[in-house]
Amino acid sequence: MTEDPTADDVPVSGRPVASVTRRASRAAGPSSAETLAPSATILIRLMVGAVFLSEGIQKFLYPESVGAGRFADIGFPNPELLSQFVGSVEIVCGSLVVVGLFTRAAVIPLVAIMLVAIVTTKVPILLATDVGPFQVRQLSRYGPWSMAHESRTDFSMLMGSLFLLFVGAGRLSLDALRR
Repeated sequence: MTEDPTADDVPVSGRPVASVTRRASRAAGPSSAETLAPSATILIRLMVGAVFLSEGIQKFLYPESVGAGRFADIGFPNPELLSQFVGSVEIVCGSLVVVGLFTRAAVIPLVAIMLVAIVTTKVPILLATDVGPFQVRQLSRYGPWSMAHESRTDFSMLMGSLFLLFVGAGRLSLDALRR
């Protein structure tokens, strides 16, 4: 019996091997460049990226109120170095998110930044007391409603970043061109 040299290219299912391989890799999870998100995802991307980019730049422009000074008021050790590091990450990752390049990887540190911001600045508002080294700031009221009000931007940025992590940058992105 003579073997057909192309028999390995067509599995029993009748589908070409490349098609089966693509489907198997999608079942394993999306790659960092793969995105099936709609074109409108650009709106979420621009919101998340522009806010992080702006906040990162402001940490350098206004260090006393947004950068090292704010980090010192919160209770972070070595606030100068930490605020410059966080600002740099926000600028780089925010820029990547705006253009939609390496979006899934870029939002991971942004999610971490938002979680740290919520724990260190909003949980003390919820509890109306300092939490470890993190100091509660002076407000007219404390508790769940005050925390909800004060954390609205943090929560929105966290949810927007998680959305981009799950669905990718969308069709109107550099990630979509990399596929």
